[in-house]
Amino acid sequence: MKAWLSREGVNFEERDFFRDEFTEEELRELLGDTPPFDIFSWRSPSARTLKLDREKVSADELIRLMIEQPRLIRRPLIYTGDRLFAGTDKEAMAEAFPGYNL
Repeated sequence: MKAWLSREGVNFEERDFFRDEFTEEELRELLGDTPPFDIFSWRSPSARTLKLDREKVSADELIRLMIEQPRLIRRPLIYTGDRLFAGTDKEAMAEAFPGYNL
């Protein structure tokens, strides 16, 4: 993804959120209307050890967990100014960046 963005001349900034961790305010602002469930890394070993019930866990609890343990955030996070993408959602990326090969 990074290589493709560079080749296409897309300006972007990188942030290593393991070193430069999000504050709760930053994460909430970044999320905007995106539900925390969409960027939570449900398949990660860290998430599996928590044994969370997707039907019962609150959005606030997911945000708290992602702040405490950044590895619970799906990567990469790509924010286009009006939309947030998590992980490698190739279909969404193709929609946001015409020319992106699936």
